[in-house]
Amino acid sequence: MEKEVEIASQPQRRKGGLVTMPFIIANEALATVATIGLQPNMILYLMGNYKLHLSRANQILMLSSAASNFTAIVGAFVADSYMGRFLVVGLGSIIIFLGIALLWLTAMIPQAQPPPCNPATERCKSATTGQMALLISSFALMSIGNGGLSCSLTFGADQVNRKDNPNNQRALEMFFSWYYASSAISVIIAFTGIVYIQDHLGWKLGFGVPAALMFLSTFFFFLASPIYVKNQTHGSLLTSFARVIVVAYKNRKLQLPPKNSAGMYHHKKDSDVVVPTDKLRFLNKACFIKDREKDIASDGSASNPWRLCTIDQVEELKAIIKVIPLWSSGIMMSLNIGGSFELLQAKSMNRHITSHFEVPPASLVVIMVFTIFIWVALYDRVIIPLASKLRGKPVRINAKRRMGIGLFFSLLHLVTAAIVEATRRRRAIREGYINDSHAVLNMSAMWLVPQLCFIGLAEAFNAIGQNEFYYTEFPRTMSSLASSLVGLGMGVGKLVSSLVFKIVENVTSRGGKEGWVLDNINKGRYDRYYWVLASVSSVNILYYLVCSWAYGPTADEVYKLTHENCSNGEDLTKLMNGVQDDKVSYASEEIGPKEKE
Repeated sequence: MEKEVEIASQPQRRKGGLVTMPFIIANEALATVATIGLQPNMILYLMGNYKLHLSRANQILMLSSAASNFTAIVGAFVADSYMGRFLVVGLGSIIIFLGIALLWLTAMIPQAQPPPCNPATERCKSATTGQMALLISSFALMSIGNGGLSCSLTFGADQVNRKDNPNNQRALEMFFSWYYASSAISVIIAFTGIVYIQDHLGWKLGFGVPAALMFLSTFFFFLASPIYVKNQTHGSLLTSFARVIVVAYKNRKLQLPPKNSAGMYHHKKDSDVVVPTDKLRFLNKACFIKDREKDIASDGSASNPWRLCTIDQVEELKAIIKVIPLWSSGIMMSLNIGGSFELLQAKSMNRHITSHFEVPPASLVVIMVFTIFIWVALYDRVIIPLASKLRGKPVRINAKRRMGIGLFFSLLHLVTAAIVEATRRRRAIREGYINDSHAVLNMSAMWLVPQLCFIGLAEAFNAIGQNEFYYTEFPRTMSSLASSLVGLGMGVGKLVSSLVFKIVENVTSRGGKEGWVLDNINKGRYDRYYWVLASVSSVNILYYLVCSWAYGPTADEVYKLTHENCSNGEDLTKLMNGVQDDKVSYASEEIGPKEKE
């Protein structure tokens, strides 16, 4: 009995924290190597082994990529509303493994592919319906699994984002930075190691290694299951959003009480938010208590959830609406000519490092990935510690500002690319290669390094900043949805790029003229195309500045203000008089017990 009392009195081990990071980052890193490593040569596999035409093979890969972007949003809603992030990430890892394993079987089993072409007649049999179904199923499984795995970033942030951690924001910043650094290393390994295996050792081993890596990824994730923080779900977000809109519309003629009338609004028992924020105030009518006896049940919940919502539900919908303008400014990050042009551009330049070694044109993208990794390391280990030491207090660049810096580097990338392409084209004309796009110019491919470095810095600032911004600004019940917004922006950016490409092609070739967009890049005017994109990027930066100003201070800025001043004994209510009301609620949630007392 004494032993039982002694055991019961012992404090339980705190879950989460940095000890979980190796398992979560290993899961993501191995999965990235496995999935990214399949992409570069997949077009060759479809055209060579499955005898598909280029257009059909491209269509399959584009649809697969689009499906992955869509399932990321679905996975986020499922994680936040029903299953929780742990189960969604775990199931996503398993499903991706099954998809890669199925793809590996298509290479291992001869009957899964069309037979080799007849060398005598040069006729090739097309893939049967069953063979194509097996192949498409593998892509479908990987796309579905990606929807679950995309929540791993948020799940990892949950482990370090604890209210009892005095360095909460710094821990989050470190996690996001090193998460992206590990992803960058994984991409480098995928573009070199996995591609090399496929090129030199064949598809059987080239698909088998990613399958094995994905198995290890799943194993390491579940290995640390007992020490993970596993947040609870809070019901369907879509249903919650619908209820807020419906109830706010029903109550549209009601007059709201004065600000800070805490007793007039319905909130959860365990919620620290007792007053809705002031922005988008018309939605506050959804949580306004008209008649306490009729609207509130004996247990404190709403008698009819379609007649009265909680403050938390209202704030969740507000969070989505408020962030849309800033989110839309990040779409420009994915607006470009397209990877095919950059590949042709690099192919037309001298890529020899030595007389015997030539860099493959597709491998130059590694420079961008290296830039991301080097910047993250310098920022986290050199710049921030040195700046903090010089100023005598913790220094950091907040997430919203980093998003803006990333957009500026994106503009520099486009301007540099326009100048380099104009120089390359003039060199091609001077050397007499205007009609020969396959000729290699007497111009080093190292000219492309500055623009690759700029786009790497743009990604390092903007993408990491966006993820941290969404995670800290959204209520915790929406964290998975927050982490999927960057991917959604990339998907929209690809669609916009395709639309801009078509518009430029049609406008510049109007009237039978030779347009800017040509198969022969020496005759085309891609330098002018880059200047068009740079002009759009300039306007987008102004748009971002307006959106950033309209959004106001972020939650971490308000928290820093309240934390510093409350520790000096200043009254919280007085302090917030000069700060926007819509940030008070969530900032106060992050203040630990000592500060609240």
